[in-house]
Amino acid sequence: MEFGVFDHLDRAGTPLPDYYEDRLKIVEAFDRAGFYGYHIAEHHATPLGMAPSPNIFLAAVAQRTERLRFGPMVYVVPLYHPLRLLAEICMLDQMSGGRLEVSFGRGASPIELDYFGIDPAQAQDLYNEAVEVILRGLTNKTLDFHGKHFSFDNVPMELSPLQQPHPPIWYGAHAPDSAARAARRKLNIVNLDPTEEVRLTVASYRKTWCETQGAAPLPKIGLGRFVVVAETDAQAMLLASRAWIPGVTCTDATQVPPRNASSASARRIGSFSLRKASFTSIARPSAMRRSAAPDDACRSGCSARLKSRCRCSSSARSRLKAGSTPSASNGSLGDTYFTVNECPQPQLDASCGFLNLNPWNIRVCS
Repeated sequence: MEFGVFDHLDRAGTPLPDYYEDRLKIVEAFDRAGFYGYHIAEHHATPLGMAPSPNIFLAAVAQRTERLRFGPMVYVVPLYHPLRLLAEICMLDQMSGGRLEVSFGRGASPIELDYFGIDPAQAQDLYNEAVEVILRGLTNKTLDFHGKHFSFDNVPMELSPLQQPHPPIWYGAHAPDSAARAARRKLNIVNLDPTEEVRLTVASYRKTWCETQGAAPLPKIGLGRFVVVAETDAQAMLLASRAWIPGVTCTDATQVPPRNASSASARRIGSFSLRKASFTSIARPSAMRRSAAPDDACRSGCSARLKSRCRCSSSARSRLKAGSTPSASNGSLGDTYFTVNECPQPQLDASCGFLNLNPWNIRVCS
């Protein structure tokens, strides 16, 4: 097992020059500590997006580290011209001594594509063509391609990646069929879903790999979890709540005092949360986790309070994911769950207690 870090570079309130320098010092610490890899998300026009150009930040990472592998998770492909992106991939791989790992996506948030004038309905087609162009360009001396969105004739590829035929590619697999496709293409996979869903996805990947690749070594299978380690559960919970909810130290977010923000920022963040809402849990070493199972009554209570206190449409309420939890049957998950409200552009009063600096409006139920 190897450990890596998936970083969103979300806004912390410090001046940006200090913020970037502090983050790079943390990445240097990952390198010294022997972490396998460091991956960053790409977001735009949101507090999550302090690295909207991943390659610029990763170029600094390449120069500040020696062994750490790194890359985007993911490039939002519809926002790039494929010729420029494949050239930058080659540069980063060469500059880092072959430590780059890449992943491609169509973009998780339609609103972010819309800011750039990209029709979200076209995102999948743009993604499919652009990735094909990039892979051809990485593995050939000249590029020829003719598609609906891009067309190239005999374009010389003066740059090539150090890793041949190309840097390792990660693929977000969230269902058995997508995992099977990734196995046939020999891709690493990563999954952030609840444990039971991950189990099905990984089983499909392993089965397809054996059927198509035989006894060849498996690529990497990544599982994303939030991990908080401390001397005691109480200290770990304190650290976790402070990280998720700025300035708050209690672990029952139903008691969290409201944070003030302009209605414009609340609406903007609300729009993003509509498309990004999800749930997850804190994972802790089994020796540190409590023996008690998650409190169903507490989760139900959290869900009921959110539904009753958020003034949004009934259709939005039907999409409310609060109270959903992954299975803890494997004994590796902690018993603290984050619950998420998904109201689009919420008009919230103070009693609702949502944290407008948190794009997912996360509450903690302990």
